[in-house]
Amino acid sequence: MNIINTINKLVTQSESSSDGYPRVLYPISQRPSDPKDYSVGLESKMHPLPEYIKQETEGGLVHYKSANKLLGKKAIITGGDSGIGRSVAVMYAMEGADVAIVYLPQEESDAQIVKQLVESYGRKCLCLPLDISIEENCKKIIDMTLNEFGSINILVNNASVSYMQPSIDQVTTVQFDKTMKTNMYGTFFMTRAAVPHLHKGDSIITTISGIPYIGLPGFLDYGMTKAAQLGLTRSLSNQLAPKGIRVNAVAPGPIWTPIQEMGMNEAELAGLLATSTPMGRIGQPAELGPAYVFLACSDGSFITGQTIHINGGMVLNG
Repeated sequence: MNIINTINKLVTQSESSSDGYPRVLYPISQRPSDPKDYSVGLESKMHPLPEYIKQETEGGLVHYKSANKLLGKKAIITGGDSGIGRSVAVMYAMEGADVAIVYLPQEESDAQIVKQLVESYGRKCLCLPLDISIEENCKKIIDMTLNEFGSINILVNNASVSYMQPSIDQVTTVQFDKTMKTNMYGTFFMTRAAVPHLHKGDSIITTISGIPYIGLPGFLDYGMTKAAQLGLTRSLSNQLAPKGIRVNAVAPGPIWTPIQEMGMNEAELAGLLATSTPMGRIGQPAELGPAYVFLACSDGSFITGQTIHINGGMVLNG
């Protein structure tokens, strides 16, 4: 049985789970023959679709419940069109924040879905199709957000790319440059441009990963960038603490988002998703969003320089 048939068989078995979450693997719906040549994937083409707003309970899936925790706040979310970024954008809107979402032009169709969702909760959504790996674009993002909203209270550095390679000699310079410039340069450029406009009570939150804590062998360049983001989080938190600006990170485990489907070939994806967490499944974006709300609102007022690990029970050190 080939890998596609294996994946489809597992999906068929998993779709009957009582809590509504697919359990193991997913069919390949949009991956090109060589994913290393592609930088984006559309959430709208994934099967099954990631869950951006429903969370698991003992009784099944329930919608996220808001409490006006970000009323009147203004947020920028890179990679806000899909995956974790989409969940954060929608939950921020539910909590009363206006959001600017940053994404690549090829992801416009996904971004328009987020715009509709955000506006359905009575909040503004500014769509900014700009590549954060280009320094000038990051300044444009800040300027355009200020022009539209008048202020910035929350920066979520979420946009990243990831390409799995089995050995270091297969990580090309092209791939290495793309990963570094998107994940590390882009995070730095966005943060540097935003900091002068943040004030006491405002927050910076970066999506890192559990990978630099455990050293997964197939993610050398990606792991390097995530370790760099962790270092930025810790150092910048101490730099900005006297100003009352909090800097934290969220480290996801395996989560069903476009970055997974587009960054690996069939066998690589099967291997990743078949590796069970202690909870026996991979996560959904909706299970990440509440952590970003917590870190951005007054509930997290005494938390800075920290990382929240959301990974299905994997115990990590560091």
